[in-house]
Amino acid sequence: MRKHRIATFMCSALGLFGASGIAIADPVVRYECNILGTPSQDPVGDREGHNLVSFQYSCFGVDGLMKGAVATSVSVTEWDGPKGKNLSSVGVHRLPGGLASAQLIEGNSSVVMRDGKPAGSESSGKIVIKLASGTLSAISGKTLNFTVKPLGPNRFELDWTESLMALRRCSEDRRSVCGLRF
Repeated sequence: MRKHRIATFMCSALGLFGASGIAIADPVVRYECNILGTPSQDPVGDREGHNLVSFQYSCFGVDGLMKGAVATSVSVTEWDGPKGKNLSSVGVHRLPGGLASAQLIEGNSSVVMRDGKPAGSESSGKIVIKLASGTLSAISGKTLNFTVKPLGPNRFELDWTESLMALRRCSEDRRSVCGLRF
């Protein structure tokens, strides 16, 4: 009876978070990335500041479920002044015993200024895991959120998270509250 009351209390408390619209972001991976070579900047030609920027990059997983993963990717962004629209990005992610391919669904970018000078860009959007095998098979087909923050010249942090509402997490299995079995 006591376990049932604890489970009811936990679900009620977590339900309040869900009802308030507070989302829990489950970290999948936090990568530290380096741009390989020099990004290609091609003017579209219709107006000043309208460019296509493409670059290749490699990443190392420093936190999350995919800690230790290595990724290689390519990205293309359409820039119109300080605002960008991510057009395409695809990457291969490797972890011992696992392999995954991720593809951009949507994303937006903006230039980050420090001391009046461009210091990189930040981005956010969604990706889909098109294929995952072995130790990464649990993320196959998942849609994940991503954020990018500059770390320094030609370096950035890339985070993947999976958003879940606390209420959904609690109600998926009433015998389980955040992974605890009663």
